[in-house]
Amino acid sequence: MATPTIEPDVKPAKKAAGKQPLHYRFILATYRFFAIAALYAVLLGVIAYAFVMGFYAINSTWAAPVILSATDEKSLDFRAKLITSQQTIEDLKVDAAKMEAGLKEMRPHRDALNKLEPEIEQAIALERAHDRADGPPLSALDHQKLVDNAQTKQVLAQLDGLQADIQKDLANGLITKADAASQLAALNQTKTSYTDSRIAELLLTDTVVDKTTLGSTLDALEKEAELRSEAAQLDVSIEVAEKELAEDNRQIERLHDAIVTAKLSPYYLNASGQSQLNFAFVPYDNQASATIGSPIYDCYLNMIFCRRVGTVVARFPGEEQVLHPIFKTQIRGFLVQMNLHHAESAKSRTVFLGGKPLLF
Repeated sequence: MATPTIEPDVKPAKKAAGKQPLHYRFILATYRFFAIAALYAVLLGVIAYAFVMGFYAINSTWAAPVILSATDEKSLDFRAKLITSQQTIEDLKVDAAKMEAGLKEMRPHRDALNKLEPEIEQAIALERAHDRADGPPLSALDHQKLVDNAQTKQVLAQLDGLQADIQKDLANGLITKADAASQLAALNQTKTSYTDSRIAELLLTDTVVDKTTLGSTLDALEKEAELRSEAAQLDVSIEVAEKELAEDNRQIERLHDAIVTAKLSPYYLNASGQSQLNFAFVPYDNQASATIGSPIYDCYLNMIFCRRVGTVVARFPGEEQVLHPIFKTQIRGFLVQMNLHHAESAKSRTVFLGGKPLLF
């Protein structure tokens, strides 16, 4: 019987723990470095962003430069309104000059008419006094003339019979033709005198009527009425012209005041054709630092390594609304004029008024 073969109990040998390859360790270290660097960069960015936000939230000296151009919509609109106001002033001045010239003519004319009225009234009173004095005698003469004409008429009635006797005597040959013609001519002359006497009596009657009624002063009264009407019209015209002149002068004064106020706007300086000007927007929260003569600083990264670039030379009262240069929200404030000796600072996002925002 064969003896069984017993195999020896041999355990597998453990592989010796060898070192990792060099390139694998380099890649792993590089990955860890960049991961940590990226993490710190993100953390640093968050901290920097939070710092910037906090800085501009509490800082009260920053301002945002604003570049205004003569071709901007506001500048063009302001210039058009300014030209329109100036033209209106010139038109009002022309109208005021015309009204003043008219008043210079109307006032002396009215004064002359006012001086004539007492003279006309005096003339009317004098003429009425004459009428009262001449009326009764003329009325008596007219009555006497009527009596005389009545008597003459009776005489003419007798002359008619005498004319018939002359014709009969001429026919009978008692008188010559020459005598008859002479007598008839005398009779005709008497009749003509009677006619003239009647005409004179009628004229005398008209004169008596004029002297004893208002007929003689009617023309003078009409002239007086025309004089008063013309004077009244002149008074109305003068009053209207004076009111219009006063209103024109008030409007000219108001427009002058408006232009004076407009000169306080940066758009006036911009539209007046002057050399390039630099402005900055200042929010109301920072107005304490925006005093005339305050130094202006321009900084790198909007807050550090600052240098002085100019001064504040003017402050304008008009309100402006812009976007916050950092937060991009709508804010209200006003503009100041900057005198910059570094023109490129007008293009910076922000500048600082009064001093450096930090220690450097």
